[in-house]
Amino acid sequence: MMTLKHWRIRWVLILVAVGLTACAQPADPEGAGALTVTVSIAPQQYFVERIAGERVDVNVMVEPGASPATYEPKPEQLAALSQSAAYFSIGVPFENVWLDRIAEANPEMRIVDTAAGIERVPIEAHSHEADEDHDEGDDHDHAEGAPDPHIWLSPSLVKVQARTIADALIDLDPDRQATYEANLDAFLADIEDLEKTIEEALRGVESRKFLVFHPSWGYFAEDFGLEQIAIEVGGQEPSARELAELIALAQEEEIRVVFAQPEFSAEDATTIAEEIGGEVIMVSPLAEDWLNNMSKVADTFAEALSR
Repeated sequence: MMTLKHWRIRWVLILVAVGLTACAQPADPEGAGALTVTVSIAPQQYFVERIAGERVDVNVMVEPGASPATYEPKPEQLAALSQSAAYFSIGVPFENVWLDRIAEANPEMRIVDTAAGIERVPIEAHSHEADEDHDEGDDHDHAEGAPDPHIWLSPSLVKVQARTIADALIDLDPDRQATYEANLDAFLADIEDLEKTIEEALRGVESRKFLVFHPSWGYFAEDFGLEQIAIEVGGQEPSARELAELIALAQEEEIRVVFAQPEFSAEDATTIAEEIGGEVIMVSPLAEDWLNNMSKVADTFAEALSR
């Protein structure tokens, strides 16, 4: 484990690297070249590029395969922030620890909260009672009752985020306001079409409950009349009793699929799937091609819920 002394040394080295990079090539939002901005997760890259087009270069902080719950930025990523005109936060848990340090890496960089204006709902768990496997003092950012950060998986909430992104880009680059507004309108129209596609895919599906390892799909479920049942919440795997309860619930509801994602272990999901005679299906909440991924996810959910 890194000691406080080692952490301070590491942070000093990061700040020195940031300073040297800034001196070599300062960020220039008013310059003739493309804006450089940074986002937390890959779906945000899609949002920004849909609105800004070729006008923007986007750096993504959380690397492929990593979890936004526990990610620690690399020193070179923090140093590269000296080139960013803006950082688009979204409220994923690693930001709670790192956002102040990210801001310190480039005091001239604008921090844009893309979750602004969005009411985040509490995460709900199937059980996870305060027993021998659960600490009542657990304050993990994905703990039951904590605000659900997965706002990018709701098309209706992405509309809000898109407008916030467009407003920030217009403020940074007012000469291209017309372009940003036109691109925003096109993106919003695509989201409207996506909502219709998802509603059509799920039309007629009688079973509305689904099992998922990590509670990523709550907002999606809310948008389209589904009910998410999470196996893991707040980093807490289910106890033997909770696992048995989940298996019994899945059997009662005739659930045959357990959804999991690549960033987390599928061991408990596999255990439940074996007990109910079903299978584990991977769905990614972090795919970069957000629009296409959401359409595929809807088809996957519709097929699984029809079994």
